[in-house]
Amino acid sequence: MLLLLALGQVLNLGNAVAEAPSKVYRVGVLSTLSASLELSPYGPGIVRGLTQQGYTPGSNVAFAGRGAEMHYERLPRLVGELLASRVDVIVTFGYPAALAAKKATTTVPVVVMGAGDAVETGLVASLAQPGGNLTGISETVTEISMKRLELLREAVPKLRHVAMLWNAADPAMTLRYKAAAAVAQALGVQVQPLGVREPEDFDEAFASMTRTPPDAILMVSDTLTALNRKRVFEFAAVHRLPAIYEYGRYAYDGGLMSYGPDQSEIAERGAQLIVRIFKGAKPADLPFEQPTRFRFVVNLKTAKALDFSIPPALLVRADEVIE
Repeated sequence: MLLLLALGQVLNLGNAVAEAPSKVYRVGVLSTLSASLELSPYGPGIVRGLTQQGYTPGSNVAFAGRGAEMHYERLPRLVGELLASRVDVIVTFGYPAALAAKKATTTVPVVVMGAGDAVETGLVASLAQPGGNLTGISETVTEISMKRLELLREAVPKLRHVAMLWNAADPAMTLRYKAAAAVAQALGVQVQPLGVREPEDFDEAFASMTRTPPDAILMVSDTLTALNRKRVFEFAAVHRLPAIYEYGRYAYDGGLMSYGPDQSEIAERGAQLIVRIFKGAKPADLPFEQPTRFRFVVNLKTAKALDFSIPPALLVRADEVIE
């Protein structure tokens, strides 16, 4: 009888252990713009990637979001709030957010996305051996810039003068602009630099292009330029200017062409890094990854509105054509 009671207690203890709730992992999200994952180009992909690997929001993973709403000076306070809430990992969107997280902690793992070239910006010394507490997805800026300019020149064979829009307040985007400008100059294309820091600066950029009309526009993507993308689309439409953007969502929204990394792939690979950290991996042992899928998207509706003809040889190379 005593043996049966003891076995019963062991079985009850085993059932209690089995029924005990699993750990709920806390993921802090630090963005230069919005705290909402739904409003981020990476957010939905991260949630989808985590869910596919058994980490479901509301069950065993919880998100704590903080967004600076383009006020970069708020980032140190916001990352401090995430650390105070004892998150297991911080995911950052944009270079300013990544830098703020790097400065705030050397112990909590940080997964970086959308921050440009992690080595060129000084976030890490090496992609292969990042050391410290940062890992994530980096970008091959020069190679992508070369491809983007080549596509633009194929679309505009007489390209001699390109206007480049970028957020001059973001060091990572400035590096991306410089890489694109260097490629353009190597191709014999004159660059009209149009750095903006505030939404009001776009008016002066448009005035500059009106005074000295370019043959085309290349826009470097970050939160500031993304928020003002419709203004750029409208200016390009009025002045019949072809333009190329960095990500597919710009072509979907009305831009003429885009070429760049597949943001859904970046998000899903970011989710894989988060899961590896959940399972005990150290960021120092997780090399920064680089995009492997790139998409060239053409919006024929916009081309028709611009009365602009996309060369057939270029059109057949598009990964997606919006009609």
